[in-house]
Amino acid sequence: MSEAQPRDSRKTIVLTGASRGIGHATVKRFSREGWRVITCSRQDFAVDCPWPAGAEDHIKVDLANPEDVGFAVSEIRQRLQKNGGQLNALVNNAAISPKAEKGARMDSIRTPMNVWRDVFQVNFFAPIMLARGLHAELAAAKGSIVNVTSIVGSRVHPFAGTAYATSKAALASLTREMAADFGPDGVRVNAIAPGEIDTAILSPGTEKIVEQIPMRRLGKTAEVADIIYFLCSEQASYVNGAEIHINGGQHV
Repeated sequence: MSEAQPRDSRKTIVLTGASRGIGHATVKRFSREGWRVITCSRQDFAVDCPWPAGAEDHIKVDLANPEDVGFAVSEIRQRLQKNGGQLNALVNNAAISPKAEKGARMDSIRTPMNVWRDVFQVNFFAPIMLARGLHAELAAAKGSIVNVTSIVGSRVHPFAGTAYATSKAALASLTREMAADFGPDGVRVNAIAPGEIDTAILSPGTEKIVEQIPMRRLGKTAEVADIIYFLCSEQASYVNGAEIHINGGQHV
């Protein structure tokens, strides 16, 4: 008779959109603190990623496909058995922001309806599908959910398309609703709203926006990851339903 598999005592986070930018920095931040990180993205696990056991804790999932999201939930729940079926944090970071020809902004008049549907599926529906599907595991750990919204959810932006911006505004409202609904189970739900962060997907002309930011610089991905970690830590144990601006004062 085989021995039972030893329980993994580490805290566990599920993170979507882990392959670059804010997601990549968040993986490194939580790994440094000794957390087990289960990553979800459209890409296969990259061999040059710097966290331990990354390949075996990576799930390839197309969040634009509701059936694939359902598969991911089942796969995550199965992998959480190593942790006694508990999940300490879910970070909904993945998002898509389609552009028109030559990188032009997609406005509310010209954005095709199929693009609206794809954007809302990835940016809005996938987060609640994952949170609902993993509700029991989050409740068992008295865990935390962090939704990554955006400064563009509250203002027209020269680069961000209408579908992206409105999906982020909807996600901010959803965060409030989730905080009320998940709170009685001991699960906190908060959001972060980054502004101009120095990543590989910055649009040409961003330097003009930086001139108007009070701190006169771009944010760093590590600075965003620090706030995500704070919201998932015991230091934020009574923070629920908040949306934290990370934009150097750009919103004021």
